[in-house]
Amino acid sequence: MNGSPEQRLPAVSVIMPVLNEERHLRNSVRHILEQEYAGELEVVIALGPSTDRTDEIAAELVRETASSSWGRVHTVPNPTGRTPAGLNAAIKASRHPVVVRVDGHGMLSPDYIATAVRLLEETGAQNVGGIMHAEGENDWEHAVAAAMTSKIGVGNAAFHTGGTAGPAETVYLGVFRREALEQQGGYNEEFIRAQDWELNFRIREAGGLIWFSPELKVSYRPRPSVRALAKQYKDYGRWRHVVARYHQGSINLRYLAPPTALAAIAAGVVVGAVLTPWGFAVPAGYAAALAAGSVPAGKGLAPGARVRIPVALATMHMSWGWGFLTSPKALARKVIASRRPAAVSR
Repeated sequence: MNGSPEQRLPAVSVIMPVLNEERHLRNSVRHILEQEYAGELEVVIALGPSTDRTDEIAAELVRETASSSWGRVHTVPNPTGRTPAGLNAAIKASRHPVVVRVDGHGMLSPDYIATAVRLLEETGAQNVGGIMHAEGENDWEHAVAAAMTSKIGVGNAAFHTGGTAGPAETVYLGVFRREALEQQGGYNEEFIRAQDWELNFRIREAGGLIWFSPELKVSYRPRPSVRALAKQYKDYGRWRHVVARYHQGSINLRYLAPPTALAAIAAGVVVGAVLTPWGFAVPAGYAAALAAGSVPAGKGLAPGARVRIPVALATMHMSWGWGFLTSPKALARKVIASRRPAAVSR
């Protein structure tokens, strides 16, 4: 694979925005440096204002790879700590024609980069991505992982549940042609969340192809507590509503399911408490559906994980729905004021 110049693989930049990732950062970088890829590789870590040992670990990685001719690690500051700002800073500091996005708690499968580069060539896509393979390390995290990969957890998005290869609205993380990122001006830094969906929307709007393939897999570590999971999904819902207001026509029924469920449950409780006990049939029906859906989702898991799956599912649904319903119009107006039209692919 390292033969004539025509056969050489493109050099790759891996970009990582990190904040308080001491638990997983070293392992995540190890999965990058151990990739089965014969092309040149660099890793650029954008350091947010962490309060744990993340910066110290990153500095160690820089020193350990300083003399390497392949797979050197660099860092750049990201004072705001915001993911899209960190991504843009890392893109600016990187130099290679293929850009791979990885999070500080994501673990690439061994052939991830080689497969992604091949798919970019085969499909002509501007961005390719695959499955967000959630994996836990204790009962709670195993339960969240099962909920995330269940069709009743976060809908039928292929990057959660799997599926056949083909064009997609968005993909998990992504492996980009640098030219696509440069044409679109990178990530919109006003999008604290949903920045991937928003960027992919602009790429598609400009005529570019986003390609999903189940060949690509990134192991993902779920949030370690109910509170952390609730905050994560509240933010997802909040910012998905911003995207819907920013890009008219980008919403679909899958995104309306959690807020609809939350509103129906709340109405059922009020009706049950004030008018008739029959109102409680709505939340009771929802609870029964969660219990039923948790059975196949928990197949093969320990009892402690299985009993936590309904809690994880309810937390994800209700938090996402609450975030969507309470997303302030003022936030959308601020983001809309920064609107950048999609740059048409050349």
